[in-house]
Amino acid sequence: MKITCNREKLLRAFGTVASVVPQRSPKPILSNVKVMAEEELVVLMGTDMENSIRSVASGVEVTEPGEALLPIDRFGSILRESSDEKLSIEDDGKRILVQGDRSKFQLPSEDPAKFPAIGSFEEETYRELPAPLFRELIRRTIFATDNENSRYALGGVLIEFENDNIFGIATDGRRLAKQVGTVKAIGEQEASDQMTIVPTRGMQLIDRAIAENDDEIRILAKDNEFLVRSSRSTIHVRLAEGRFPNWRGVFPSKENLVKIDIAVGPFHAAVRQAAIVTSKDRRGVDFTFGDGKVMLSGHGAELGESHIELPIPYDGGEITVKLDPRFVSDFLKVLQPEQTFGIEIRDSKTAAVCTTDDGYSYVIMPLERKEPERKAK
Repeated sequence: MKITCNREKLLRAFGTVASVVPQRSPKPILSNVKVMAEEELVVLMGTDMENSIRSVASGVEVTEPGEALLPIDRFGSILRESSDEKLSIEDDGKRILVQGDRSKFQLPSEDPAKFPAIGSFEEETYRELPAPLFRELIRRTIFATDNENSRYALGGVLIEFENDNIFGIATDGRRLAKQVGTVKAIGEQEASDQMTIVPTRGMQLIDRAIAENDDEIRILAKDNEFLVRSSRSTIHVRLAEGRFPNWRGVFPSKENLVKIDIAVGPFHAAVRQAAIVTSKDRRGVDFTFGDGKVMLSGHGAELGESHIELPIPYDGGEITVKLDPRFVSDFLKVLQPEQTFGIEIRDSKTAAVCTTDDGYSYVIMPLERKEPERKAK
């Protein structure tokens, strides 16, 4: 095999594929990225046996078709540290020669036939959706997963389909994030009672593999795998085993809920300020809505107290709910500061529901609130 590549373009493709390669593995062969060079196509492949990526490299010219294994540590360092615009890469079966105008490296060669096979995405039945929507679904849910829960499979994002909609749901039992979007079904879809729970790490890999300029992607849950195909990459992720809790039952009934619209940027700033005096043992912040404002009160015992006020368009009766500011901030961080969101509340014992107008919902369970002691007269 012999190819000539644009170093920076190959570095981007190599980095995407290398992100799936395990840091430590009982199989040393997995610490490589496999390159397969055909006459007009160069494909990079990586796997940890749970997740796999195939990615088409751009800016590469093939002089001699063939295959090679490129070690992620040493070859990755060459791509990052070299100052050459172009590099030639040649594997003669005994050594790998990497050469630029001002640099030359020689690496040991391994047998590419020993590398695990990684399939492509050739199915004719799948669902298609905008790439930015799926990236947003990942980023708006992944932070709410829980890898330590033993009762349910919460260490991933649940993917469900209903008519022309896709639902992404994640929860750790204390909050729940849900993103809804529109998909297009291609081919006849088969009904299945299998839960499609994509592990957190798999979702992170998909997020990295989808390019910023991708328009549409294809997704498919098949057997025990979740497949994603973008313009240049195909990702295989092994699904998580287990059951996901009844997420629909987490949302409180709409009865007597009060909805208040709030600007993201100022509210996020107030949350961060109120959280300054909280601690591991006293995380809660009281959110009191009423009289045209929301007052945030943090109490951290030896750390002191905080009282932050923010004007809001609500003049109804006073409602106070104690929430973990970390969970509130996690929701606000994935929104744009200039956005407006709605918060639905009822009382101190009912979950708060935050929503946006683009299909995003976020439920935060309240913390126990102790009423202040009244002084004896």
